[in-house]
Amino acid sequence: MQFIDNIPLYVLLVICVLLGFAPFVPEPHIIEKLRMLSQGNLKKPMDIFDLFYHAAPFVLLGIKIFRMTKRGVQ
Repeated sequence: MQFIDNIPLYVLLVICVLLGFAPFVPEPHIIEKLRMLSQGNLKKPMDIFDLFYHAAPFVLLGIKIFRMTKRGVQ
């Protein structure tokens, strides 16, 4: 967890915007994959990998924010 603590917050925010929402047009992949998951159409291994790939920055950001609030860091 020390690795996540050492990543600056602004870097994770930039990664979330660039990688998490890429490609921006016509629809971000994360939105498309979450829609496929909710409809039960997320079956191909490539689609599942793509969901994890685009969701990973948001998971790291969530862990970092949780750890910051737990430690009381502003």
